Amino acid sequence: MTTVAVLADPPRPGLVLTELAATTPLSEEETADLYAAMLKDVLRAVENSGGELLVNYRADEDLPEEHQTAQSVESELRDIADECLNSPADARFEVQVGQTFSGRVGNTLTHLLDREDVQTAAAVEPTAMFLTRKEIDNGAMKLRRHPVILGPSTDGRVYYAGFDDPINFEAAYTQPAVETLTDRGLDAGFEVDFLPNLPVVETASDLVTALTLINARKKAGRIYPRHAAAFFDDIGLTVVAEDGDLVLSRD
Repeated sequence: MTTVAVLADPPRPGLVLTELAATTPLSEEETADLYAAMLKDVLRAVENSGGELLVNYRADEDLPEEHQTAQSVESELRDIADECLNSPADARFEVQVGQTFSGRVGNTLTHLLDREDVQTAAAVEPTAMFLTRKEIDNGAMKLRRHPVILGPSTDGRVYYAGFDDPINFEAAYTQPAVETLTDRGLDAGFEVDFLPNLPVVETASDLVTALTLINARKKAGRIYPRHAAAFFDDIGLTVVAEDGDLVLSRD
């Protein structure tokens, strides 16, 4: 069984998806709601898989002071898990340790592999709304044959990084992260393999891609991220063609 760590922040306005709030019709409150919806889809995907769900979060005092609230980070994330998981009591919640994203991922996965003696562990982005049981279980299967499995996304990013042994994680998510993580795996003497490409949603162009893909998958009767799709329907966000380009529009 692969332990799948979802590196989650509390969905607080101004803390998450800040670039989307600055470059799209969405407000900071709406981007926080979108983050929560995507996180729910990702948590459900991990629960539906054969992996063990670990919700990994920054301690309250590690958040910028302006984003600290009376409700604890763990409590806020547990509330989200309660809303989307069939068995929220089965999910683990643990604090991240580290000053950078690479450091927090590295500390989490190294602890799991070295201290808890899990066979394989993976870090997953909460913005990978299209992640499904299929990719997670495929990653677990590939980790039986290759020590490093990466799930590439657009613009050199990754949505999944799985390992059966730690690598040097210092600055390992330096862009292009898919190349940096590959180099670190090869430097450790490991073979590296890949999952299919999936989008993450962090920028305006990511959002256009996600919306059009959701609409296409809904029309075709295929699996799509239900919580994120419901969010887009609720706020009336669509994609329209304008002067040959695809742009975001509000109803």
